[in-house]
Amino acid sequence: MRLVEVLIPAGRRNAVLGALDDEGIDYAVTDETSSREFTAVVTFPVPTNGVEHVLARLREAGIDEDSYTVVLNAETVVSRRFERLEERFSENGNGDEGRIAREEIHTRAADLAPEFGNYVAMTVISAVVATAGVLVDSPAVVVGSMVIAPLVGPAMATSVGTVVDDPALFRRGAKLQVLGVLAAVVSASAFAVLVKTLGMVPPTLDLFSLQQFSGRLSPDFLSLAVALGAGVAGAISIASGVSIALVGVMIAAALIPPVAVVGIGIAWGQPMTVLSSGVLVLVNVLSINLSALAVLWYKGYRPENWFRQDAARSATLKRIAALAVAIAVLSVFLGGVTYASYQTSLYEGEIQTEVNQIVGAPPYQSLSVLEIRVQYDDQIPFREPSRVVVTVGRPVGEDPPNLAATLYEHLNAAVDRPNVFPLDASPAPETPIDVQVRYVEVQTKSANQPQRLADARSTQAASG
Repeated sequence: MRLVEVLIPAGRRNAVLGALDDEGIDYAVTDETSSREFTAVVTFPVPTNGVEHVLARLREAGIDEDSYTVVLNAETVVSRRFERLEERFSENGNGDEGRIAREEIHTRAADLAPEFGNYVAMTVISAVVATAGVLVDSPAVVVGSMVIAPLVGPAMATSVGTVVDDPALFRRGAKLQVLGVLAAVVSASAFAVLVKTLGMVPPTLDLFSLQQFSGRLSPDFLSLAVALGAGVAGAISIASGVSIALVGVMIAAALIPPVAVVGIGIAWGQPMTVLSSGVLVLVNVLSINLSALAVLWYKGYRPENWFRQDAARSATLKRIAALAVAIAVLSVFLGGVTYASYQTSLYEGEIQTEVNQIVGAPPYQSLSVLEIRVQYDDQIPFREPSRVVVTVGRPVGEDPPNLAATLYEHLNAAVDRPNVFPLDASPAPETPIDVQVRYVEVQTKSANQPQRLADARSTQAASG
């Protein structure tokens, strides 16, 4: 519920109090003597979903923007008459239950869009922390970078500015979003270059072995769902007047780690990494704005002036259409990544099936498969398999059989290479895939409980 205080201009007292009486609202009136322009202060409680309706009635009674209207959050109102008032607003459908007034959401959106200097500083810090977290492969550090990222405010300001027809708020939100992403990319790149130049990471560091790095290289349709969900959650949170801090972390999760990977890709000179993560950042930004805009319009937020509603509707529909088209274009890339991921998953499943069948049959029945790993080239995210590494256990003292050659011939003959380029009509290249077999001596307690001996290893390899 809300507590509303209104300064009543001279000559409007009867009209204002009459409007409140018509709405069945209890109020307290205090004479105002500090100014000749205002004659009284009226204070009254009102349900949250009725604030917008009541303020509209007060505007009809003469309370315009030159007057003072203050809306406060009221923790508790003890009154049976107020309970009946809540029921009446709910039954009459004067507002969506849990939906704050247009004036409130406009103020909240403006407050969420921070000052430029502080916004850039916090964005740069979060990008640098995220880059460090990715390079040390620390999920905790990456999550910490999301907590301090101030990205939710500009996204909500852009959407609210559109639906209530406030061009200044829209431009401010859009400007902060663009500058924030650019500042994050530049700072992440500069920090990654510095780390690499000073040798703060091993020169032989394999970036693709870092889970926090490789997890942002294949943007698919699931990434789109995450961004759309973040935008919807942000719009619902700001429209209901609840804390948006946790939603801000979710929005930052869709943007800050991929930006860090873009910076690392620039520093390490990996254009495919920059392309993949850059598309992910762009899709997430567009999706967050699209879903937030659609939710706010669906919840009924419109300009105060009836004559401006057509302009707001037109601007909203145009921006929704533009965002949808941009996302649809980028979805071609997402669809390709999804298809490639599906193809490689099928390929790895077939490889595992074939290896298990060969090792389980004579003359290899004494061996046990410990691990099967498919290695790929550097074409991210449309990567081609280059080698299959099979780790098997063999009994102590037994000479290793020539399993690598058998697997090489069988896997290249029986398992088709995945076509990870869905738009390429030409067949996938028929380059044979290398096979490497690593042996580990094991002592067997029982048939299903092998025990490794780390000091007895050997390797076989077969390639074209």
